[in-house]
Amino acid sequence: MIRTRLAYNLLLFLLLPYALFHLLWRGRRQPGYLRHLGERFGFYRVSAARPVIWLHAVSVGETRAAAPLVRRLLERYPGHQVLLTHTTPTGREASRELFGDSVLRCYLPYDFPFAVRRFLRHFAPSVGLLMETEIWFNLIRRCKRNGVPLLLVNARLSERSARRYARFGGLTRQALGELAAVAAQTEADARRLTGLGAGTVSVMGNLKFDVAPPEGALAQGKALRGLFGADRPVFLAASTRDGEEELVLDALARTGVPGLLALIVPRHPQRFDQVAALLQRRGIAFQRRNAMRPVAAETRAVLGDSMGEMFAYYAACDVAFVGGSLLPYGGQNLIEACAAGKPVLIGPHTFNFAEATRLALEAGAALRVEDARGLGQALGGLLRDRARMQAMSAAGLRFSREHRGATEQIVELIGRVLG
Repeated sequence: MIRTRLAYNLLLFLLLPYALFHLLWRGRRQPGYLRHLGERFGFYRVSAARPVIWLHAVSVGETRAAAPLVRRLLERYPGHQVLLTHTTPTGREASRELFGDSVLRCYLPYDFPFAVRRFLRHFAPSVGLLMETEIWFNLIRRCKRNGVPLLLVNARLSERSARRYARFGGLTRQALGELAAVAAQTEADARRLTGLGAGTVSVMGNLKFDVAPPEGALAQGKALRGLFGADRPVFLAASTRDGEEELVLDALARTGVPGLLALIVPRHPQRFDQVAALLQRRGIAFQRRNAMRPVAAETRAVLGDSMGEMFAYYAACDVAFVGGSLLPYGGQNLIEACAAGKPVLIGPHTFNFAEATRLALEAGAALRVEDARGLGQALGGLLRDRARMQAMSAAGLRFSREHRGATEQIVELIGRVLG
């Protein structure tokens, strides 16, 4: 075990030049990567004046999923300071938009022993929460040594990820065994985590079911729909990944729906210009969301180049496709679309959200397609069948309501740990 940990730390130090190069490279398109560099190594200017409840949410998706939990913690523990740590600038910005100055925020340091020690010494959290699949060996070991109870919450682990962690069986078993508790999303996640060495594992459901539309999102969606054209059919391609936009455009050409407007929202903001260039190459008349004006009749697409408006986009569309699923990225969260009462289309690759996808399909809230051809056919069929759209909409609302409740269970778990 000691040799394995030494090898892990040696590998980290060997990768340090790559990590710095990665920050510089990403910073060319997202300047946020070049800010707060010291935090990546455990140097912080922000401090806490009260006991700290610390929650780590890597990026935008995890931060939004954590929103009901963070708000509940602020209510239940007014004498504590909630600290949110992130890995990406977009996650940090999402935190700012959602919570403002009600929480502290910073980057979680890289998993170097010296950086982790500085982080824990500086903030001295009373409890730590890692969201979803964040297993950092040095961080977990140092929390254990410092007496910081660390929980893995909203935990999910696909078969693919489980196989990857199993390659480092000793380290993984030790790290998972040193967690104070694990709150898994599903029985399958719990089984895989237990098999890798996690001890106290409970199934508490998915926090994403508890996410509510931000205040004003529905009104904003209604205003957007007014700009799109109230009588014009609107298709949303949400959280698309690299290579999927071309497939979506191929699908749209097969629908045969007059006046169809495509609203395309790439998952990552650094790709906004790339997708704009694709639309230009295809000769597709489009407008950008950030320069929004009433959409002209000849406009065929709107590029959703804004952050934090996904609920408004869902509210403004008729049918939604959830990206990351036409190509083998593992899919994105379809729960928000169902909660907005929209018929949902997904591709074949949904292993990151396998259980939620299975339940949505069984509930009749979603349809799976195998490729761009199938996407075009399914979309065209739905837009011509108002009764089926309404049935899927109602099923999505029921599906999202029936699976709420993870927030309260996790808050109770935190209460037991804090004592």
